[in-house]
Amino acid sequence: MKIKKGDHVVVTVGKDKGSEGTVIAAFPKEDRVLVEGVNLVKKHQKENPQGGAGQQGGVITQEAPLHVSNVQIVDPDTKKPARVGYKVNEDGTKVRVLRPSGKEI
Repeated sequence: MKIKKGDHVVVTVGKDKGSEGTVIAAFPKEDRVLVEGVNLVKKHQKENPQGGAGQQGGVITQEAPLHVSNVQIVDPDTKKPARVGYKVNEDGTKVRVLRPSGKEI
């Protein structure tokens, strides 16, 4: 999976199209990412008096995972969505690069 935790991404399709945020978590086995402030859903939480400080019940809003194909990394120079590729340096290290600019991430 070419998108990692901490990347600044933009949503390209769906109800949150055009929204930007930072990747909170990546789930490579499911091909999904969790983006901060995007794909918000309401969840009914049951009160848990034994949990630490006592978890309060009610309806909470939280992020839901998005499929990785629905997001693209934002190029920091142009502020536009960019594709990600790989390049092997002379010393043998594999790095991610933005396409078409070729800038290393």
